[in-house]
Amino acid sequence: MEENNTSLDIRAINEKIERESAFIDLLITEMNKVIVGQKYMIERLLIGLLGQGHILLEGVPGLAKTLAINTLSQVVQGSFSRIQFTPDLLPADVVGTMIYNIKENDFTIKKGPIFANFVLADEINRAPAKVQSALLEAMQEKQVTIGDETFKLDKPFLVLATQNPVEQEGTYPLPEAQVDRFMLKTVIDYPRLEDERAIIRQNLAGSFQKVNQVVSTDQILRAQQAAREVYMDEKIEKYILDIVFATRYPEKYNLASLKNYISFGSSPRGSIALATAAKCYAFIKHRGYVVPEDVRAVVHDVLRHRIGISYEAEAENITSVDIINKIVNEIEVP
Repeated sequence: MEENNTSLDIRAINEKIERESAFIDLLITEMNKVIVGQKYMIERLLIGLLGQGHILLEGVPGLAKTLAINTLSQVVQGSFSRIQFTPDLLPADVVGTMIYNIKENDFTIKKGPIFANFVLADEINRAPAKVQSALLEAMQEKQVTIGDETFKLDKPFLVLATQNPVEQEGTYPLPEAQVDRFMLKTVIDYPRLEDERAIIRQNLAGSFQKVNQVVSTDQILRAQQAAREVYMDEKIEKYILDIVFATRYPEKYNLASLKNYISFGSSPRGSIALATAAKCYAFIKHRGYVVPEDVRAVVHDVLRHRIGISYEAEAENITSVDIINKIVNEIEVP
């Protein structure tokens, strides 16, 4: 009887998710009017938005990172702000400050660009640690203190931080402990030839289609709640835990060869992010339950910045992605 109830529950959840996620296709269609061929990046943006996490995007300049989040803010009718990180930026330039008003002989608070639904932190690794941590604190606490007043940040709140590949000059790499605050780290590549042809034609003709607002911020907040209700079986939970634990204790999972390549494994934040991202991915696919493929679809973005690689791995050109691939291929799929 209990099994029957469970199947009814899952069916009810499935129907609810189908209803609640109907806007996803509309949203993606609108974004595709402007963004050509970056399906992977758009899906990751939606996972971050639904999972109430933040995204670190790595890629060379000119891959429509700014355009993507700006377009998303228009489609959702949320407020958008862009912070260009530079070596002389101060924390007050991000969160805001108190300004003395001579007329009223008093201090007034001027809020910084962090007070928006969609914040683009452009080239986050160009700014020194003090500014990076001011942004990361706001991301974590979802609030900002200016003077002796504390302000809650608007919901939904999504930070998309971009960074250039770290080998470039004049960058301050984000410390591992701070990178961990990002739910996903997505690496984007150049577009395909056909897509780039479409991009050239669109730009030369100046024929950019106008993006319509198709979703309200209230709908997004409802969808965030619904995404949490996506059903996750205990077997899937164990699968997620096995993957994360294999980054810490590879020898327990027939992966002793990886032990010398890993300096530290994923934190519990990684397990939470992997479960949340898998639920959000299922939601985007209009499904009310998580399957192993959902976990595999997001595992690289969730774990690539949470595994420390040793000098030995660097010497042998082994990346965290190679390590994740080996783990995912070894761990038994439920």
